[in-house]
Amino acid sequence: MRILVDENLPPALARALAELFRGQHEVIHIRDRFGPKVTDIEWISVLNAEGHWTVLSADRRISRNKAEQAAFRASRLIAFIFAPALQKGTILKKMERLMVLWPKIEAQVGLVQGGSMFEIPAKGDRLRPL
Repeated sequence: MRILVDENLPPALARALAELFRGQHEVIHIRDRFGPKVTDIEWISVLNAEGHWTVLSADRRISRNKAEQAAFRASRLIAFIFAPALQKGTILKKMERLMVLWPKIEAQVGLVQGGSMFEIPAKGDRLRPL
């Protein structure tokens, strides 16, 4: 998988995942790829053109803002977005949930079409479609 970690998550999370999954997955933080202040529409367009990208986010706006949602739903990207309770949690709590759910995230990417979005829950082991 190629994974983009968005602005609402720290670059340290992307670096930790990149090291953990070295040789298995490519993980990059959005700032390292696009610099600061890239719009959601811009990065969605670029990654869609490349294909085969998964987005890890703490930004639910992409599932609610009409223009961003339309661009994402029309793309070949798949997003996993932290639940609101996790967005306020520590980086360790976010990493804990990612590690618990990682096998399901990997499996889900292989099962769904682009434009799909899922919530990473604060509790439990089900990825909820958004």
